[in-house]
Amino acid sequence: MKGMYHYLRLAWKKVDVTYDSPQWHRLIEWRRGDAIVRVDKPLRPDRARALGYKAKQGFILVRARVRKGGRRKERPNKGRKPSKMGVKKITPKKSIQRIAEERVARKYPNMEVLNSYWVGKDGKYHYYEVILVDRSHPAILNDSQINWIVHDRGRAFRGKTSAGKKGRGLRNKGKGAEKARPSVRANKS
Repeated sequence: MKGMYHYLRLAWKKVDVTYDSPQWHRLIEWRRGDAIVRVDKPLRPDRARALGYKAKQGFILVRARVRKGGRRKERPNKGRKPSKMGVKKITPKKSIQRIAEERVARKYPNMEVLNSYWVGKDGKYHYYEVILVDRSHPAILNDSQINWIVHDRGRAFRGKTSAGKKGRGLRNKGKGAEKARPSVRANKS
């Protein structure tokens, strides 16, 4: 007998975005709304709980919208045509998810980004739900499982979230990953 979260996880493996489906309506609503919106409860409770979310005071969820694709660069149109024009295929070193986390962290300076997870995409945007923790809330300060975050300032900007660690190559260990730790810059010769 499998639990509810197992089936929730399966449902999010391949999201139904066909015409008139709940996700189809959601994406239309999100596209019309603001880029960063606070939400009451997680759309994916299984994922949120796995990443450290608790339905208690001091935790909030924010949905962030970030544009898809690489960097937008204007085509130079003065004088000669440069051989190294560099308009397309200019991509950031950070993932779109990390960009979403950083934008949310800037919008809520008194909170700390714990983690984030994907909730949808359409033709133009990616959508993520970001878990934020209030550093100064008594419920957080008294919770021994999460009060470490009080001293871990600027997590999103230092690549300390799950998406940040992935982008820094910290999912690999052992042979071939010797120069990934403690950071790539710390191992420059």
